[in-house]
This record gives sequence, structure tokens and C-alpha cells, in this order.
Amino acid sequence: MSFSQEPFAQELSQLLPADLPHREDCIARSARHLELIVDANQHFNLTRILNPREAAIKHVLDSVLPWRLFAGAKRIADAGSGAGFPGIPLAVVLPDTHFTLLESTQKKAAFIASAVEILGLPNVNAVPERAEAYLASHPVDILTARALAPLSRAIPLFASALRKGTRVLMYKGPDAEKEIAEVRRDSKLAQWKMRVVFDYELSDSVGSRRIVEITR
Repeated sequence: MSFSQEPFAQELSQLLPADLPHREDCIARSARHLELIVDANQHFNLTRILNPREAAIKHVLDSVLPWRLFAGAKRIADAGSGAGFPGIPLAVVLPDTHFTLLESTQKKAAFIASAVEILGLPNVNAVPERAEAYLASHPVDILTARALAPLSRAIPLFASALRKGTRVLMYKGPDAEKEIAEVRRDSKLAQWKMRVVFDYELSDSVGSRRIVEITR
């Protein structure tokens, strides 16, 4: 798949790890995805992050760095996907995995569906529904989310999925351990197991990230 190399692709080619699966395809499709976001942002707010390098780091690089945690899963759901992160970049890296991108805001869900069609991603579908409603009748292997509520609020939303054996992987910031400690002090949430399974620093000192795994 060949797209314009300006300006997002150049940044992505510098930033994405050399050992990332389907790296060239990820650069091309992610660059086009970011271009689509810029165009859509003229009509409604998808993101405030539009600078090419900042967008490449905070949207795409952040999404794909933990890809190994998702490898091997057959069905993954991305809760509150927004403009399609982390679901779309991960879907390019892991083409044999089916991704469901859940977004309850109709305009955002429509954007995701359009982007998926333009990008030609047969392993992705967009569902305009809240994650907890979808998961009640659709089992998945992994549920993931970025920029979602604190763990103490997110876990009750996903409790039904966790009871069915779903593994939850939450993208969190440097305060992840504090959020875990808060949950552990709540006796009503004591049944859930939580741990940081991956941590990394984003390029350009943008910030640090923790991936928190939640299981029953």
C-alpha cells in the first residue's frame, strides 16, 4: 500500500522500531490514518495532537510499542477507540488478529468506519456502542483501552468480560501503580488481579507509559 510520504510517514519511518512486524505497511497506513484525522478535525474535534512528530509519537508509536502483549490473540476489542487508537495501528501490525473498535460517540465511530474502509483493513470493524454493552454478548480474548477512566472506575465497567476470561490491557501513565494501589484498598474490587506487564518511555521525552494487565 503506497501513500504520500509527507509529512507523517517520514516521522514514522524514524520512530517505529526496526523489528516491528509489517513495519513498512504500518508506516504507510498510519501516515494515511493521521492524514484522515487532520482532514476530519476541520469538521469536528478528534484530537488536539496534530503536529506530525507529536502525532506520530503519541498516537502511533505509543499504540504499537507493546504489540508483543497482543500477539497470538484471535479477537481484540479496543474500548473508547476515539480516532482509532490503539486499535488501527495494532491491527496493521497483527493482521491475523480481528479487532473490534468500540466508540459510543457516533461521529467518531463513523470516522473510524470510514478510515478502516479507506485503509483497507479486513481484520477491523467499528461498532458504535459502549464497550460494556458490546462485551455483554461478544466474548473477546483481550480488551484494551487508552486514555480511559482510572482503574477504579474502569474495572466495574469491564467486570462481566473479566468474569468470562477476557484479559484487559490498559495503557496508563506513570501513576499506574498509584491507581493499582487505590483499587487494592477497595474490598469490592479485591477479586481482580492487576500488575504492570510492560513499561516504556516515549521518544522526545514525551512521557512514560505503563501497560496494566487485569485478570480475574
